[in-house]
Amino acid sequence: MKAFEFDMWRGAAVLALAAAAVACSDPKRPPAPPVPVAVATAVQRNVPVEIAATGSVEPMQTVAVASQIGGTLTRVNFSEGENVQRGQVLFQIDPRPYEASLHQAEAVLARDRAQLASAQQDVQRYSQLVTKDYVTQQQYDQVKANAAALEGTVHADEAAVENARLNLQYATVRAPISGRAGALLVKPGNLVRANGQTLVTINQIDPIMVKFAVPAARLPAIRQHAGATMPVRAQPLGDSAAMASGTLSFIDNAVDSTTGTILLKARFDNRDGRLWPGEFVNVALQVYMESNVLTVPSQAVVQGQEGSYVFVVAPDLTARQQPVQVARSAGGLAIIHSGLAPGDRVVTDGQIRLTTGARVQIKAVQGADQPSAG
Repeated sequence: MKAFEFDMWRGAAVLALAAAAVACSDPKRPPAPPVPVAVATAVQRNVPVEIAATGSVEPMQTVAVASQIGGTLTRVNFSEGENVQRGQVLFQIDPRPYEASLHQAEAVLARDRAQLASAQQDVQRYSQLVTKDYVTQQQYDQVKANAAALEGTVHADEAAVENARLNLQYATVRAPISGRAGALLVKPGNLVRANGQTLVTINQIDPIMVKFAVPAARLPAIRQHAGATMPVRAQPLGDSAAMASGTLSFIDNAVDSTTGTILLKARFDNRDGRLWPGEFVNVALQVYMESNVLTVPSQAVVQGQEGSYVFVVAPDLTARQQPVQVARSAGGLAIIHSGLAPGDRVVTDGQIRLTTGARVQIKAVQGADQPSAG
């Protein structure tokens, strides 16, 4: 009996010790601290429907300035790379040979005009003499033919004078368009050839053009809204500050069958010179404006195995995971097709530490149109 009582006592002691150990290892846990998060409010707004592309800048006009006469270049009246105006004197070719040619043509014209005046007087005299039979009809006809020939000679002389005067004007080479001058290809003292030697190239960069290609599948939407002004933004690669605004000005008349794209061009004022011929730019063509769509910042949307979702913050500052359908993205915004309502507060930073039911502490509210954290 005593051995039995001892075993019972020992078993009770073991149970008591086990219960005490369990009580000591399971203290009352304090609640988890709130998770700091940034939030934004789902709002309805007008969002543009845009097509992104990569384009290149090209001048509105490009002119290779050449001389229409040959001669020695005596003066250059501009600096490389400077802006020039239409009609501005760019080059001076030695005018002396052309001045001499003009004087010679004028002298020949004066001589032949004097001969024509004399021949015309002979015609008047012979017209009276032939009626009195003092001269024969053949002599009279000969005088008239001589006067007519001299009249033709005078017309030819006048054309020669005009041509010589024009060549003298060509000795002064002027800018055919306004734009920016490129590198100077000749120096004073060089012999310039006529109609074959480029002296300088001028690019018109105000306004300027940007050409880009978009998939042919987007052509129906572009044509549907082509009657309205379609804004275009261009941003040089690597320069986020140099954003230029223009309008669509050209849609090509055929789709490129090798690439499946359609060529477009946009016109930009470019008064500040942000766009430069030949550079590559990121282009955004606004096709139309979509009204009253529900939006949240793009960083609020998380991609999971079962689709897209956001964390919605309830009024009691608890978070819950909410599946959403995203229609598209535009300019840092996600357009929500379903799953949210206007005014819902969604988490934009700190989602990685959240689970449904977790308490949150709002540390920041994004967007100027968002309510302040309460």
